[in-house]
Amino acid sequence: MQVQRTPDERFSGLPDFDYEPGYGEVPDPDGGTVRMAYVAAGPADGPVVLLLHGEPSWSFLYRRMLPVLADAGLRAVAPDLIGFGRSDKPTAIDEHSYARHVEWVRSLIFDGLDLREVTLVGQDWGGLIGLRLVAEHPERFARVVAANTGLPTGDHDMPEVWWTFREAVTKASELDVARFVQSGCRTRLAADVRAGYDAPFPDESYKVAARAMPTLVPTSPDDPATEANRAAWSTLSMLDKPFLCAFSDGDPITGGMEPILRRAMAGAQGLDHPTITGAGHFLQEDAGEQLAEAVAEFVVGNGRRA
Repeated sequence: MQVQRTPDERFSGLPDFDYEPGYGEVPDPDGGTVRMAYVAAGPADGPVVLLLHGEPSWSFLYRRMLPVLADAGLRAVAPDLIGFGRSDKPTAIDEHSYARHVEWVRSLIFDGLDLREVTLVGQDWGGLIGLRLVAEHPERFARVVAANTGLPTGDHDMPEVWWTFREAVTKASELDVARFVQSGCRTRLAADVRAGYDAPFPDESYKVAARAMPTLVPTSPDDPATEANRAAWSTLSMLDKPFLCAFSDGDPITGGMEPILRRAMAGAQGLDHPTITGAGHFLQEDAGEQLAEAVAEFVVGNGRRA
């Protein structure tokens, strides 16, 4: 597998994000390895909160949440998906698949970091990947927070706004990552924050994953990921682990999934599910502290039923 690696100097001076990165080697399909990055905050022996980002962001998205979770005594770990952030970036679009991204994250967090009793926080693709991992490795997880995400199988159509986004990403001659993040926020991003979202991508050749991810979302019943996602739904719906929905009040892409998850997941029954106010799709950017406080309360309270 041919990869590129964003130069370290691209990540210097980022606002509120001076965390020292860690790295793990995860397997590539050719028998080699690729480097996957992560940042962590909080006591090393604290309860683990796994923060998984989505498209087209990276762990920088969680910079407002990391200190809140750390102050609550939690160990917050935020990886960069392969193709994003400081992680290696495959140069061929067909090197990306849903299954590979699930396996890359699994390899980092279990084989590399040996995380246990994990609380998943998944947003966007972070949920598509994380929920699969919870279903396939429930013994590693203590609880789940679904935040503006879902687990599509292709049996139901995606919202029109998502199809518009998919077309824009796949057809753009120049992919403006910061602009796409801004379009999913209610707050106006400062220039240095926009630069932070652009930092991993010095030129178009680094944006292969950002272009690939929308095409990997299952949109038909015969999608390669459909069977595994249906199996995950079946497992998750019966899994008795606390399952919190912490969706924003302004996400046209995933907002419709919240009531479905609340009804379908056994672990969601009886919980007091918060609504993160004043936030769009990227609720970590718009209301990161509010979301982090809800996550901390959930973990410290051990998912107590209302």
